[in-house]
Amino acid sequence: MTSSNLRFSSKLPKAKTTIFTTVGNLARKNKAIDLSQGFPNFEIDPKLKELVTDAMENGHNQYAAMQGYYGLREIISEKIEKLHKRLYDPESEITVTVGATQALFTAITAFVNQGDEVIVIKPAYDCYEPAILLNGGIPVYVQLDANGYEIDWQALKSKISEKTRMVIINTPHNPSGRIFSREDMLQLQEILRPTNCILVSDEVYEHIIFDGKEHQSASRFDDLAQRSFVCASFGKTFHVTGWKIGYCAAPAELMQEFRKTHQFAVFCVDHPVQRAMASYLKNEQNYLGLPSFYQEKRDLFLEGLKGSRFKYRPSEGTYFQLLDYTQITEEDDEAFAIRLILEHKLASIPISSFNVGNRQDGVLRFCFAKKNETLEEAVRILRSL
Repeated sequence: MTSSNLRFSSKLPKAKTTIFTTVGNLARKNKAIDLSQGFPNFEIDPKLKELVTDAMENGHNQYAAMQGYYGLREIISEKIEKLHKRLYDPESEITVTVGATQALFTAITAFVNQGDEVIVIKPAYDCYEPAILLNGGIPVYVQLDANGYEIDWQALKSKISEKTRMVIINTPHNPSGRIFSREDMLQLQEILRPTNCILVSDEVYEHIIFDGKEHQSASRFDDLAQRSFVCASFGKTFHVTGWKIGYCAAPAELMQEFRKTHQFAVFCVDHPVQRAMASYLKNEQNYLGLPSFYQEKRDLFLEGLKGSRFKYRPSEGTYFQLLDYTQITEEDDEAFAIRLILEHKLASIPISSFNVGNRQDGVLRFCFAKKNETLEEAVRILRSL
């Protein structure tokens, strides 16, 4: 059905179908092993399902508090204090959100106005820029280098102007798998200290860190914490991406503005799931055990690729691994990714669309949050190339 009388201009005229949807659809159509999308293909902890069922059976099926079930906010506060030595008031400084994406969108919407500039570090997850544009903001890009995906902090500093309202960071970083070190965060803190910039810190993979390293949350650093929205995801942490539950922590004066937008966008989050998460988080091993769990999968994947023509730097965090394919083909990453699906029945994500100017780095992103047999079959295919 069409209406010839309607006239409008798109608020996102350059938005296309995301590469995730394109690759996902192609993978399903061709019955390919899917190491593209960032979600597990193994079952969640039965205890977590039991806790949700218990919450529903105990009558927690109506609206939760707008800012989130207090018991969940309280245990989130305790978790952050234990891990990062920062106390957030569960009453005024923590809000439960519909996943981290809603937390990110809400923080941007609450503070970015027409003409404001927002610094985005590329390659970047694809939800940042649309939120900036929808609110009249202007994305300003800082590109990570192609060799190791290190950040040039002086380049970031040079992009800050009187128009800069916000800086967005992501650590552990998707898609590169690198993490910001303590030295990185201290440099960022000194750069932002004399400014009026808000920091949005996307810490979705906060509990998936490898090789004995520590997650350097923005909440660990005094000046950064005072200007930061720290956004996280229980969906990623506990293998329940379809539940869409996360949280945001920020100083009270920032959170007050965040909640003004939050209440009219979603009001509140699934109540029985919040109750279940509050109970599940009481066992710290449910999240403290994740580094070893996922490092075993990373190592299984990479061990299988030894002797192949792929080059790689082991992922430091997240459940993604970049593989350099330049010794195999000179194709651009999207063409090679499509050919992998069509000819070899294996799906991955080309990352050029997340770089400034679609820069070609000669790498593909593979998700290793999969059953071991899935990873072993993927390795067999990759070794044949």
